[in-house]
Amino acid sequence: MAVKLRLQRHGRGKRPFYHIVAADSRKPRDGAYIERIGDYNPLTKPATIHLDVDRAVDWIVKGAEITDTVKAIFKYKGILYKKHLLRGVAKGSFTAEVAEQKYTQWLDEHKNKVLDHEKKHHKDKGEIKAKLLAQESQKAADRETKRLAALAAAEEAKKPVVEEVVAEETAPVATDEAPAAETTETPAE
Repeated sequence: MAVKLRLQRHGRGKRPFYHIVAADSRKPRDGAYIERIGDYNPLTKPATIHLDVDRAVDWIVKGAEITDTVKAIFKYKGILYKKHLLRGVAKGSFTAEVAEQKYTQWLDEHKNKVLDHEKKHHKDKGEIKAKLLAQESQKAADRETKRLAALAAAEEAKKPVVEEVVAEETAPVATDEAPAAETTETPAE
């Protein structure tokens, strides 16, 4: 029986949540499994991963195949590095205490890198928000300036038109023709 370490999908549509399981490779993806060794939630920022490190390393040492996504998760969590260190212990390169010390040192460095990345991400996110807010404020100010200019132009356009109309009504009409002689006509009976 070939054992695979793979993801088993749970959660509703478009809201996935995965269990990391050791399963027979012939079984369906969401079917029966041998052992659940962790879970993975890709929707949180950063993704939430809970693992039983010792059980994962045990399965890898026994020869279980790993899918690409689970391999990436194991690499991120340091499980593949721990397997590498245990292999060095088995060969006699160093002792188990030294291997454990190297593993804890790697975990501390990795944790600091992750925290630095998160801080940088949040800092960048804050700077981007501030920049976008400034741009939107500038656009709003420009729109308000244009609106006020348009209103002023409309008011300016209305004033001369009213004055001209008033001036035309009060001014005598000058024509080149002589006034026609007034004739009195009597109505025909």
